[in-house]
Amino acid sequence: MLRYLPFLLVLALWIYAFIDCLNTPEEEVRGLPKVVWVIIILLFGEVLVGPIAWLVAGKIRHAPANGSTPSEWHRNHRTEYVAPDDNPEFLKSLKEDSKKDEALLKDWEADLRRREEELRRKENGDDPKAG
Repeated sequence: MLRYLPFLLVLALWIYAFIDCLNTPEEEVRGLPKVVWVIIILLFGEVLVGPIAWLVAGKIRHAPANGSTPSEWHRNHRTEYVAPDDNPEFLKSLKEDSKKDEALLKDWEADLRRREEELRRKENGDDPKAG
């Protein structure tokens, strides 16, 4: 199996370079016309000259689209990080959440007292609903 590995790697690189060349827009191809690059990749693919030439010199490479390379604005603009305990908006949201939680807790406690009272009445036989 290992004796086929070099052949498979060459074939994989050849196929990758060929498909990459076909999918590359004409305006991103440099040096030669796209058709000439396809012919070079196909003719010199077995010795890896064509695919490597395409990957090194044939295509304009751009920075990744996900922003891993910062733009000029990000390189020159520094933002101050504010810790959550220093951020007034975050602290205000905590207070609002706390008020909501307290109101909910009071409602639950009132409901619990009402249910406990109903249970006591049922145990004592004072159930007004029982008819």
